[in-house]
Amino acid sequence: VLILNTFLPFFSLGEDVKMLKDCGLATILFSGLIIAVWTASTSVADEIEGKTAMTLLSKPINRRQFVIGKYVGIIQGLLWFLLPVVIAFMMLVYYKVGYDAHESSQEAPTVAQKFAVMIQVLPGVLLIVMEIAMLTAVSVAISTRLPMVVNLTTMLAVFVVGHLTPVLVQAGVLEPVEFVAKLIAVILPSLELMNTQAAVATDILVPPVYIGATAIYCVAYTAAAILLAFILFEDRDLA
Repeated sequence: VLILNTFLPFFSLGEDVKMLKDCGLATILFSGLIIAVWTASTSVADEIEGKTAMTLLSKPINRRQFVIGKYVGIIQGLLWFLLPVVIAFMMLVYYKVGYDAHESSQEAPTVAQKFAVMIQVLPGVLLIVMEIAMLTAVSVAISTRLPMVVNLTTMLAVFVVGHLTPVLVQAGVLEPVEFVAKLIAVILPSLELMNTQAAVATDILVPPVYIGATAIYCVAYTAAAILLAFILFEDRDLA
């Protein structure tokens, strides 16, 4: 998909590089989410239902170690998947800058100019990884109690509502509606914080302070989700 987007015209009146960055970040987000949530659903729920978890827990491994091990394993595998994809995406952005200049008969950009455009996608990639890490933790927590199909459906709802929480809060005209919207915004992850695709696509630099604050929120919410997984899995009957 990334390679096709590099050479297929977007008919965007000279904004093909921005469209490539936007589509590329969206591709990385959705592919990473699908792999992470699917892996969490199968590796946790299937092992519990298939009694494999009971065999593992009969050894010197407690339930908390089981949950943490699953989460860390999923994230590690996901990072190994994302690393070559992100490198390829950045190289395609670098190439696309010169390619579009050549196709439109413009002056060829310098190496420094192409490198600057390529580096601008890194903040978006970092925030996408944070979003996937949070949703993976939520999926692992849900998998300790619910089967795969229910987990996938629930995570789809969490993803959609998580991106709509700012809209829900602002749309709460009546006091009860506003209260429910704020409650949802507190419980569910505020995924719109990680949505900087428009800023990255339009060459707006994401401040390091914003990335740092978002990283703190990501760590805190991920820790809360893992703690919830501990609680849900602690008294789960494995027999």
